Amino acid sequence: MKRIIPIFGIALLLNACIGSWDTSSQANNSVKPQVENCPKATVVYLPLPKKNESFYDRFDFHIRNIITDADTVKFQTLKQDFVFCRSNNSWTVRPGTLPKDLQPESNYAAFAEETVNPKLKNIDFSGKTYQYRVLREPKFSVGENNNISRPNEPEPTKDRVVFEVVPPNSKKPQTKTLYTLKDLQNAAVKAGYGTGGQLGFPRVTSAVIYDNRIWWSVAFEQGEGNNGIATIVSYDPKTEKFSLIQPEVLSSTQITDLAISGDPKNPTFWMGTNISGEGNLYIPAKGLVAYRPNSQNPNSGSLTAYTVDNSQLVGAIPDKLKLENDKLWVSTANGVCQINWQAADNSDWSCWRFTAMAKLPSEEVPLYSALTNKTPAVSLSRNNSGETVEVLWWSPVEYQTLKGRYEVTYPQGFSVKLDEGASIYEFNNSLSPGKPAVDWPGFQWHWNGVSAAPPQEARFVRGLDEVSLNLVGGGPRGIGSGQLSPEVPINWNAMRGDLELLELSPKSTSVKYYSGWVDEAKLQPYLTVVPQARPQNPQPNPLAAKVNELPSRQ
Repeated sequence: MKRIIPIFGIALLLNACIGSWDTSSQANNSVKPQVENCPKATVVYLPLPKKNESFYDRFDFHIRNIITDADTVKFQTLKQDFVFCRSNNSWTVRPGTLPKDLQPESNYAAFAEETVNPKLKNIDFSGKTYQYRVLREPKFSVGENNNISRPNEPEPTKDRVVFEVVPPNSKKPQTKTLYTLKDLQNAAVKAGYGTGGQLGFPRVTSAVIYDNRIWWSVAFEQGEGNNGIATIVSYDPKTEKFSLIQPEVLSSTQITDLAISGDPKNPTFWMGTNISGEGNLYIPAKGLVAYRPNSQNPNSGSLTAYTVDNSQLVGAIPDKLKLENDKLWVSTANGVCQINWQAADNSDWSCWRFTAMAKLPSEEVPLYSALTNKTPAVSLSRNNSGETVEVLWWSPVEYQTLKGRYEVTYPQGFSVKLDEGASIYEFNNSLSPGKPAVDWPGFQWHWNGVSAAPPQEARFVRGLDEVSLNLVGGGPRGIGSGQLSPEVPINWNAMRGDLELLELSPKSTSVKYYSGWVDEAKLQPYLTVVPQARPQNPQPNPLAAKVNELPSRQ
């Protein structure tokens, strides 16, 4: 009896594995940069979605690849390159140059075949080429409508994820079982979950050469019952032996990328982390992780997590990492940080944020306090609001015509009271380190960010990679109220505007939000990069005091 896995799961994996074939070693750049070699400034406008794209794809700045040379560090997204000039610490935005093999596969049949039977990838080590891949066994097949099917029902001890390495001048792969379905079930029980689920299709997210070994990080399809075990694989070309590190503290967290630093006998493994859910590809996990294995048991050790809730990290989900001597580049869909990895706990990180700006037209621009309001609240003009305005988001006003409005910063702000209160967040194990266990309408905002406009006060802010890009369920959710309708979008007050908490109880929430909505025809947003500063006198998160006052959700 064949079991069919629907194509929706393939689409989920397709988006999740973009940029997973980075096989470069860690960089060591010692050439003096030249300012004349920096790219020329240009204007790159916020792209409009193409056919079959969702409206929020225009804000997809997840980093798929990092390219470095003596003069620049290029962070490649699907449609843009954010380029850092080493000589003067400046940024330019350029049209995208991401290689086609790192872009989503438009041929779903070919992608489905690659999912079940991945091609071998190459990595050079000491002048020789090694090939590798990770796959799920037993082998699956691709059938009608690109559905993936298996020949029989799962067998916990035989269903497994296998890593293969083909040495130079050899055709026979050397194999290592990373984990079985039974291992996954046992891990789920240990973590306090049930034994259900199945092995998600695995993928390699990075390949690193360090200490005369080759290292890979392995992630997996997640959501719709699929899952896996966070795994670092190493291979010694001299002895042809494998070693595994499966940090128990990461459980079923996906490793987005890997960099290794420090003494080879006592290294630090730097990892980006992420989880996925049904119809949601990007959910923050533990941010940037520094893992130092126990010498006696590499699956246990010390872990330090740097998140938007407890550090200067500019985005919630580190996509790609690049180690250059004592500097670690951490790239996210919300921006980039450069860290001295030996002093990561210090506060001298250099961080920059991706954003869109727009020049205000000469005539006044109506500003609406909620997405679908018919009557504007105020007007913006060049005279009293400056020459430009920061653009935070776009949402449709009506689904039929796909007309919409841009959310922009508004320093004066608006207030709203919601008939939705707060309770204790029930899933503590999934909380980002440093985030209070309070479930409230602004749960996807984090505390202590810098407001987009003066006065630069600490408020709740929401990065681009904290907006849950739901493929189902009506799309991203913000601050507002109303019933989901197939015809009219919810009348959101704010999707990414900064929040000031005025009142919070189990039954209601009052906030001041520092954004408004402008008809799309009034603005032409362009992309830029701005410095991200940490507040000089950060205040305690007001939610921390609420934990002992709120009830559990019934």
